[in-house]
Amino acid sequence: MHRAVRRCMFTCTRWPRNIFLLRPAHSVIQQPLTSSINFGNPNHRNFVDHGGVFPQQNAFQQRDDTIYALSTAEGKAGIAVIRISGPSCKSIYHGLCPSKPVLKLRYASVRTLYHPESSGSEILDSEALVLFFPNPRTVTGDDVLELHVHGGSATVKAVLSAIPRCTSEGPIRYAEPGEFTKRAFINNRLDLAQVEALSETLAAETEQQRRAAVRGSSGSLGRTYEDWRQQLLRARAEMEALIDFSEDQHFDESPTSLVSNVTKQVKEILRSIHIHEGASERSELLRNGIKIALVGPPNVGKSSFMNQVVGREASIVSGESGTTRDIIEANLDIRGYLCTFADTAGFRSAAGKDQAGPRGSEVKIGAIEEEGIRRARVKATQSDVIIALASIERDALGKPQICFDSETLRLAAECKARLVVVNKRDAVANDELQTLVQRFADQVLNKIAGLESVRPILISCKEAQDLSSDRIDPGGIRGVTDQLVSSFASMTSLPATLQDLHGVTERQRQLLVKCRGHLEIYLKSVGDTTDTSDEGIASDGVVEPDADITMAAEHLRYAANFLGRITGRGEVGDVEEILGVIFEKKMIE
Repeated sequence: MHRAVRRCMFTCTRWPRNIFLLRPAHSVIQQPLTSSINFGNPNHRNFVDHGGVFPQQNAFQQRDDTIYALSTAEGKAGIAVIRISGPSCKSIYHGLCPSKPVLKLRYASVRTLYHPESSGSEILDSEALVLFFPNPRTVTGDDVLELHVHGGSATVKAVLSAIPRCTSEGPIRYAEPGEFTKRAFINNRLDLAQVEALSETLAAETEQQRRAAVRGSSGSLGRTYEDWRQQLLRARAEMEALIDFSEDQHFDESPTSLVSNVTKQVKEILRSIHIHEGASERSELLRNGIKIALVGPPNVGKSSFMNQVVGREASIVSGESGTTRDIIEANLDIRGYLCTFADTAGFRSAAGKDQAGPRGSEVKIGAIEEEGIRRARVKATQSDVIIALASIERDALGKPQICFDSETLRLAAECKARLVVVNKRDAVANDELQTLVQRFADQVLNKIAGLESVRPILISCKEAQDLSSDRIDPGGIRGVTDQLVSSFASMTSLPATLQDLHGVTERQRQLLVKCRGHLEIYLKSVGDTTDTSDEGIASDGVVEPDADITMAAEHLRYAANFLGRITGRGEVGDVEEILGVIFEKKMIE
């Protein structure tokens, strides 16, 4: 009885199936299914259709305005590019180039630009390159006129001020931030995934960031998400037809068989979503930078090592213990990877004994240094790579030994990527050095889970500072860099067939998580208890004969809507809000 009442609530005012498939894009969907369903942001609006779909006037609905803006950077340059887009492009051309022939489409022509109100007497630029691109095959989907003028500030200002004075059929105004890209989105020249990729391309500072942004601009991600959305919409339409007309019409496919087929599609999409989520984590490392923490006991050369890596004196170097009290960070590009190095306070116990090595010297730690050690511990747990430093020191009898800190080694073992570096290799002869390192590996590293296979890297910051040396890598710093780059590649690389997934952004990942949540609830609604891991998804699972098809269909609708939010297509009513978030982060033309 309860199920029948719930089905009536959803189906008594349902649109016929053929109308459902022809709903207008960007419509507002009324009333939430339940306030308890929320994956992620509690303020996020979940929508479901109870039969009333009211078209919303598109906030980006194209007006007759013609917009223009300076496309190149401000300031003096050899050439400045001014882009104009809209229905009045031809009028603007005739206003700036009176009595000149019509431009050949998509060909560059040299023209003298005149002030439109001077009757051809006031020259703005004697030799400008002018191009005209007719709609719809343009960057915005509208007519586009480009003026390549001399880059002097006065010339650019003169041309910009003259454009709105041209006689035209509609308004001419300076473009709002991101308006060219918004028009490209409205005219289906770009989807939201490509808009994000364009934003990342403009913000790219390293080679790996550029490559990831280029992968996302191909449009393949948007096509993939739209294909998933269409699959879910078709599946939902079939299930709704089963709900509405199963008692009146004969279906070639039984309800159980239909739900089983839809469930197979859902599991395949879930498997792909898991892959995209994992790729997002890797691509975010490229975008936001890889965080590296330098940890170890005092006076092992953390600050000297950091200065050698970044190529400047970022940290203070001193023989006094506890010199570094706070975290010192430096950003740099290591062979195309954006990295953030963090030099931390030296680890040692506040109980009164030096835990950095076997010397057992008495120490006193103040409150400031203790706070620095606490911050260093937190920083290490938040890092993507930990470099645990040790050093070769001599005890009171002059016997060499490796000074290390057990806690920093354990922190390194728990990190996804780690290096163990031993400094001051120049303090002993090579034979004795190898013996010390082998003993350190056998007695210390092999007894810490996660470090059994780690081979210490030997360096000398003192030798690295010797600029007169004729050796290629006198201090071994380049060897550490090689190991870091190798770790970066393993943390961020994807198979050749999945390279486009480097374009998956954090916003897209969050929406995929919400989509996945509703698809997993769908599986529970139809009584499928198969594990949704990679192994479980491949299985057909078992679908109960009395599965709650009504609720299952609604969760397919939710999942499809979240996929639509990724590309900005389908039944999404807050595209302007999504674009606003994208344009807030980075300036797009």
